[in-house]
Amino acid sequence: FPGRVPTLGPGRGLAAAGRRGASGRVCPLREQALLKARVVDRDTEAWQRDPVFSGLRRVGGLDVSFVKGDSVSACASLVVLSYPELEVLYEDCRMVSLTAPYVPGFLAFREGPFLVDAVRRLQEKEPHLSPQVLLVDGNGVLHPRGFGVACHLGVHTDLPSIGVAKKLLQVDGLENNALHKEKIRLLQAGGDAFPLTGGSGAVLGMALRSHDHSTKPLYVSVGHKMSLEAAVRLIRSCCRFRIPEPVRQADIRSRDYIRRTLGGPGPPRTGAGEELQEPPEPTPRRSQKAQRPKTYPQGGSEEPTHSRGPRTHPEASPRRPGAVGQGPGLELETLKTGHLPPAPASELARTPGAPL
Repeated sequence: FPGRVPTLGPGRGLAAAGRRGASGRVCPLREQALLKARVVDRDTEAWQRDPVFSGLRRVGGLDVSFVKGDSVSACASLVVLSYPELEVLYEDCRMVSLTAPYVPGFLAFREGPFLVDAVRRLQEKEPHLSPQVLLVDGNGVLHPRGFGVACHLGVHTDLPSIGVAKKLLQVDGLENNALHKEKIRLLQAGGDAFPLTGGSGAVLGMALRSHDHSTKPLYVSVGHKMSLEAAVRLIRSCCRFRIPEPVRQADIRSRDYIRRTLGGPGPPRTGAGEELQEPPEPTPRRSQKAQRPKTYPQGGSEEPTHSRGPRTHPEASPRRPGAVGQGPGLELETLKTGHLPPAPASELARTPGAPL
């Protein structure tokens, strides 16, 4: 909706308080600016500074998958994996209705509340399985206003977070041009990376070749409470394939849940700016078998419901609680006439599969 400034409904929690106009609605431009001021782009935990992340035990992955041909019905998914084993300890998949319209640059106001709610449910019900860091299918500070969905989720949950995108969001002069493609070609092995330096001189993220057998990079950016250097190292260590395993498992399980709940084929994509399907890559037999989605009966019935609810996997064992979240989830409800800051051409249209 170019040329319009979206406004939020009455809002939830303290972050919306005091920032409403006479209509009782919240302006996301102002909300983004205020929340952006709370982003911390440095390491805040001891395990982040350790070369092998000693002390890190649980990594969360978040994803939203759409029902094929439907831009409203979706599945919000949270998984928690053990680290460094990368075995699924917990999963929570729920069908949601994204009734708020998409506005370029404000995706978090449409999808974020459902993901924040998933993290909070876990923190309240099974705090010993709370993730110590969130890997988000989307961008962090690599965003037109420096505050993408990974930043939203980090700030609202008060957890370290990292944005992981499959396509370059072309902001601050970054372009997927011949020079960029040549830099990608020079990434020879898994772990090779180069900085994404905008026209302003700011390093907004890193292009990372995450796996030896994948030639397409990931675009890693800081979400909250973590340095870019540590974020890139952690993403690399979580990759059995091109996509880091927490995000990959959230994707697999949300698609599987849609199939079992609604029937028919799964969705063609997940998250923002991702290809329809990844190219086939070598499959480790043990890890693939261990990580395939499982069906768990509920109350003696195998019929799926619209909320599978949280699942604690048999291999999960109680550990110390993670951090408790704070801050509200926000939901975009309507639009108000106004003017948005200039947005890149890549953001002028949003359908399931468009960039953040």
